[in-house]
Amino acid sequence: MQAAVFYGGEPRLVVEDIPVPRPQRGEVLLRVTACGVCHTDLHVLRSEVKFPAPAVLGHEVSGVVEQLGEGVANIAVGDNVVCSFIMPCGDCRHCVRGAEDLCEKFFAHNRLNGTLYDGTSRLARADGTPLAMYSMGGLAEYCVVPASDVFAVPAEVGLDAVSILGCSSFTALGAIHTAELGLGDRIAVVAAGGVGSSIVQFAAAAGVAQIIAVDISDEKLSAVAKLGATHTVNSRAEDAAARVRELTGGHGVDVAFEALGSPATFTTALDILDDGGRAVVVGIAPAGSAGSVDLARLVRRKLRILGSYGAKARTDMPTLLRMVAADTVRPQEVITRRYPLAQADEAYRALARGEIVGRAIIEMS
Repeated sequence: MQAAVFYGGEPRLVVEDIPVPRPQRGEVLLRVTACGVCHTDLHVLRSEVKFPAPAVLGHEVSGVVEQLGEGVANIAVGDNVVCSFIMPCGDCRHCVRGAEDLCEKFFAHNRLNGTLYDGTSRLARADGTPLAMYSMGGLAEYCVVPASDVFAVPAEVGLDAVSILGCSSFTALGAIHTAELGLGDRIAVVAAGGVGSSIVQFAAAAGVAQIIAVDISDEKLSAVAKLGATHTVNSRAEDAAARVRELTGGHGVDVAFEALGSPATFTTALDILDDGGRAVVVGIAPAGSAGSVDLARLVRRKLRILGSYGAKARTDMPTLLRMVAADTVRPQEVITRRYPLAQADEAYRALARGEIVGRAIIEMS
């Protein structure tokens, strides 16, 4: 099969032939239909996030079930499915208490070592050299996924577009849950990329009355306005904090979502909060990044700073699919570019250059 391989050292993907992986007990082999082009992969390519190489990246996957490992009964060969980037083990101390977004095995095995939960990868080069897996390693024609992370897609839902549910939408829904969002809340979304766009969609679907999008790109701001943002602020052209306060009667917002992962956007999210407000930090920052906080304001104004990494796969992925089937969430409207697997490297170079407005996906032939 064809796979896009990252060798480390330089931010480059090389498409080559590698053996088709085999699922083991409790796992599923998918024929990949589409894989999202995500900024988190870009962090790995730039060595901003530590991850072993050589590796196959790609963690937003939709596809068709090709083969079942021993003991799998929740899905059938031929089913159309989607996966989440957090692949819950289901039996660690966090998973059993319902906190799948903190799954110990996922972080200890996959994020640190690029393996599945027996400590080995399912991917290798033709010469037998192991290839690390970033989540399921979806930038390939086939991938292996734990059965606990495979969710049937309704027949009326297009299979390619739902691939992006697995990270940007999944992360955004987790952020909405973390914020404990109320209909009366005034909110701001700082950075209108893939995750930020999804947060806007969910907030609009929930009926939130005021949704302010903040970004440095007029093109991205125009796009999120169509998804439900009631106001947009270009922070390159004007003072974002002053403008947000103007839009909120001089007060600031109740909830600010930081969806990029930089000290500058973190500062903006705090600056635009009203007293008692909540900052939900969603963006993945390069390792070692730090943001400053005025401790006096934090205490006196009762601000809350919350981290949010993702949602809960076994409850939230079915919810997302129901929302897509009901046309409440429309991932197809967010996808603006489509690339074949042979152009995976160019897709990530375009993402790095800031040329992709909305989302891009890799489509398998």
